[in-house]
Amino acid sequence: MNQKERKTESAVKRSQAMSSASPWWGDQGETGYRPYLLLGLLALVLTLIIIPKGGFTPVHYVPGDIAAIDIKAPRDLLIPDPGLTEKKRQDARQAVLPLYDYDGSVGDHLAANLGATLDFLGRPEQVEADEDRLRAEAEARIGSELSAGEFQVLRKIAARPELRQPVVDAVTRALVVKAVANLQIFGQDRLKGILIRDLATGEETELADLTRVVGVGELRNRINSELADIGLGKKERKVFEGLLARLVRPNLSFNRNETEARKKQAEASVQPVLVQVKKGEMIVREGARVTEDQVLKLKALRDLKKDSRNLGAALGLFFIILTLLCVSHMFASRNISKFRLQMRDLVFLVTTYSGLFVLIKFAIFLSNAVETAFPYIDSGSFFYLIPFAAGAMLVRVVLNSEVALLFTALMALMVGLLFGNSLFMVLYVVGGSLIGAHFVRHCGTRSALYRAGFQVSLVNMAMVVGLHLLAGKPLTTPLLYKLGFAFAGGFFCAIIATALVPLVEAVFKYTTDIKLLELANLNTPVLRQLMVQAPGTYHHSIVVGNLAEAGAEAIGANPLLARVAAYYHDIGKIRKPLYFVENQSGSENKHDKLAPSMSALILMAHIKDGVELARENRLGQELIDILRQHHGTALMKFFYDKAKNQQDPGVQQVDERDYRYPGPKPQTREAALIMLADAVEAAGRTLTDPTPARIQGMVQKIINNIFIDGQLDECELTLKDLHKIARSFNRILAGIFHYRIDYPEPVHKEKENGRKHGDHSDRKQAEQPERRPEPDKKGGTEDLKRLGMS
Repeated sequence: MNQKERKTESAVKRSQAMSSASPWWGDQGETGYRPYLLLGLLALVLTLIIIPKGGFTPVHYVPGDIAAIDIKAPRDLLIPDPGLTEKKRQDARQAVLPLYDYDGSVGDHLAANLGATLDFLGRPEQVEADEDRLRAEAEARIGSELSAGEFQVLRKIAARPELRQPVVDAVTRALVVKAVANLQIFGQDRLKGILIRDLATGEETELADLTRVVGVGELRNRINSELADIGLGKKERKVFEGLLARLVRPNLSFNRNETEARKKQAEASVQPVLVQVKKGEMIVREGARVTEDQVLKLKALRDLKKDSRNLGAALGLFFIILTLLCVSHMFASRNISKFRLQMRDLVFLVTTYSGLFVLIKFAIFLSNAVETAFPYIDSGSFFYLIPFAAGAMLVRVVLNSEVALLFTALMALMVGLLFGNSLFMVLYVVGGSLIGAHFVRHCGTRSALYRAGFQVSLVNMAMVVGLHLLAGKPLTTPLLYKLGFAFAGGFFCAIIATALVPLVEAVFKYTTDIKLLELANLNTPVLRQLMVQAPGTYHHSIVVGNLAEAGAEAIGANPLLARVAAYYHDIGKIRKPLYFVENQSGSENKHDKLAPSMSALILMAHIKDGVELARENRLGQELIDILRQHHGTALMKFFYDKAKNQQDPGVQQVDERDYRYPGPKPQTREAALIMLADAVEAAGRTLTDPTPARIQGMVQKIINNIFIDGQLDECELTLKDLHKIARSFNRILAGIFHYRIDYPEPVHKEKENGRKHGDHSDRKQAEQPERRPEPDKKGGTEDLKRLGMS
């Protein structure tokens, strides 16, 4: 198999292995549109958090309070005057005339119904008709129930054709005027004017001659007057007038809903009475008594979010934040070697950003509330309690320094925007965040987080003093409050980071240094099982851990991760311990009775078994990856050569791929260190006379072979790193295989042995040990074959 084929196969296997272990957030790659969707979501969240206030929230004052700080107008403002505005609105409301709807068809409709009823009853065929049916028909036409007397009067009028039309005309003339239901209420409205709307045409006119409007009672009198000369009998006319009085309706009605709607519209149309405040104008000075007008202006500052111009500001801020996030992500992905974020990392960063800014926003509101209880403390002093550095510390614990640096830079800019474009806050956040991230880079103990918090406190105090002097303020008592809050802020950062690290480990499946400290305990169940069932492998893992830790320290990798990964890298051998030579203790080698291909499969299986055990014991994805990668695609040469020697020339030749581990090759420096330390420790056991020179030659040979086989092609180890690793391995192995003097036995033991063997002569003096040969000092670092010798 050539090098290209091996790389292709390794990539395929690595892809399959990673996809099989894919967590809930899907593909672990960072390519595609999903990272930018997450960044867009983050930009939207930050915009919603930043834009509502845009800076320091003005303190809630009431008239008579003493101002704690100077407050200036951030831009030209027009402050509404509620008193004058309300007065103008009431005037506008009172100016709206009451609206009455005029329906001229009311009288015509009544006259038409009356005429139709009389015509119906006057037909000749109705004379002999059934009276009940005839009465029902009449009621339907006139639109009302009829008493017996009313029905008989209508029949009499209908029976006299000369009375029908005069009666209808008289009713029409009586109903031609405008009539209202309640003339008293109408009389109250006429004092300020009345608006009449004709429902037939929709025209509206202001009623000038109010005397032309009558009430319902007057309308009935007009009907009676018109019927007086018709020629009806007194009794019949009285019954007929009663019927018409019941049927008559006012044609002018007050439209209460429309009138009220117009009043509200007029009230809403009144623009607020505004008082102009110029940009930079001092609204209230520190120590001054706050007046009612100043309270109105401060309220206007808090209500800036209601200004329609804030929509444009919000869009502008959103595009600025989105551009910064996308450009920073693109630059770091292509130019910073350690900035290789998976989707899990992006989700974690977006969650951290959002949570941190929600915490900051909540702290701002809380500090404003607390300030009212402590008016003698400058309101700005409380902001130094906010744990700005907690985010950078958390990111550094979980990811790396490069990501923490970019996180700090972007977060400081966003905090500056949140605090009203404050450069001072940007500097304060950068100083604390960087020192906090620096001191948690390798958490050897949990107390490292609190030591880092102490360092953040010191830097915060230094930044406060510097910013205080830069602002030209004197060294007064308020500075002491700021220093105290800044000192406490550092410890708040440590407390929050300590509380969140286990949560992040559980939710995002990260393996942090703190988690590694727990796994480094040799009394964990899986390591105790390894010690009992595979003691040789256990001892081998401990030595590999020492080698890997020394190599990681030499090249600047993570020593804790390398050591812990070495402890667990061979836990898969628990399943079949006796098939591995370090656990056989001189007993029969089980591979002697197996075909080479079966032996190769058993050796490969310890990788799969180890991954399964790691998942069962929740060791974390980083350790699982190292377990899978620590043999890479290396060739099991012993069984491969054995298979070649046993092969039958007449059958298919032995395929080298069947005797290579499935991979993938090491992807990180720590995984590569485990591979090198594993091979070197195993080879070191075969040395018969482990002198420093032989150890050095063995180390350089093992590393050369692994390098030539291409197993280190996909990690970030350099040739310089390999030299440092080789030197560290030489040092550790020289200490393990150190030379010991062959001490002579005690004199009484010699005499007993001599008498037992018949030799009574004195034992010869112990020979001096021969001097160990000095290692060859020729050469240098110009060739990989001299690895670790310089």
